[in-house]
Amino acid sequence: MRIAHLIETDGPGGAERVVAELATQLQQTGADNVVFVPPRGDGWLGEQLRDSGVAIDHFHLHSPISPDCARGLAASFRRHHVSVAHSHEFSMAVYGAWASWLAGIPHVITMHGSRYYAGRLQRRIAMRAAIGYSRHTVAVSAPLAEHLRRDLLVQASRISVVSNGVRHRTPSQTTLRDQLRLASGDTLAVSVGNLYPVKGHTHLVEAVAHLAARQPRLHVAISGRGGLADELAAQARACGIGERVHLLGLRSDVPEILAAADLFVLPSLSEGLPLALLEAMFAGCPIVATDVGEVATALEAGAAGILVPPGDAAALASAMDDVLTTPSKARALGARARHRALAEYDVTPMVRRYGSMYESVCR
Repeated sequence: MRIAHLIETDGPGGAERVVAELATQLQQTGADNVVFVPPRGDGWLGEQLRDSGVAIDHFHLHSPISPDCARGLAASFRRHHVSVAHSHEFSMAVYGAWASWLAGIPHVITMHGSRYYAGRLQRRIAMRAAIGYSRHTVAVSAPLAEHLRRDLLVQASRISVVSNGVRHRTPSQTTLRDQLRLASGDTLAVSVGNLYPVKGHTHLVEAVAHLAARQPRLHVAISGRGGLADELAAQARACGIGERVHLLGLRSDVPEILAAADLFVLPSLSEGLPLALLEAMFAGCPIVATDVGEVATALEAGAAGILVPPGDAAALASAMDDVLTTPSKARALGARARHRALAEYDVTPMVRRYGSMYESVCR
């Protein structure tokens, strides 16, 4: 079997990490994989796949409606002898379905959390057509599956849910607290996610400002890149906490960052099932997270982490304060989160489910 994985971006995002993990794991089990990414992209995904045996190819999408892109992908599918194509997110769902139809091969879609398709009627029509052609359409969370059904008026049986999974890595020695020059009595909250508005980091900075008097030794470190870096730094300075908000940029040592944390915070305004949350659960971090997407399910409706409404900095601050001032609660939440992750969110079940799906559509 040869599987084509299609994704419109190749930067360090959650969907890209799923593609890298899925292709790598399947390659190790004996399936051949080729990942299609845009030319002249970030190159991050290609670096993750280096020496894995997974092939890299490119698609060329120069306009929103491009028959040439679909024909080019179909020709590439034939050249690579692709058995099944798997597209991620809206643009590739549409062009992957179109190209698979031209090449005469089955097609699978995974939607990871974005509802970009819902913004315009033309997109909804295109997405509904892509689902109509595809053998399987997957959402990474039950709420996202429900949105797809309602937004596109498709039958519930056409959308299934496959939860994301991560490969747990034991951290090596962590030096983050030394890098940030934290004293032994300082506390550290960590957030991991690209610096985009939807990730809600402005609300996290506001929450830390709310806690400035009650938690004078609290620092927050945010790992991720994006266009809001300067804005977040300026917000922190304006709130008088500039020295306690640390923007780490893009980091590859996320397990080590989590190992240094007293608390993990997910302030997102919208999500599917974020990989950063799962990594924090594996690390045994006490967690405060917004109740978006599949987060409540992952955290057992609050038993494995505190849930707060999205966009509510005061509620976020209150929950963070609760965890930081109650060490026994923090330990219990971290232990429950780790147990939940080990039982439900290892990468192996995710890869197994997709592998079975590919075999089914090829038969």
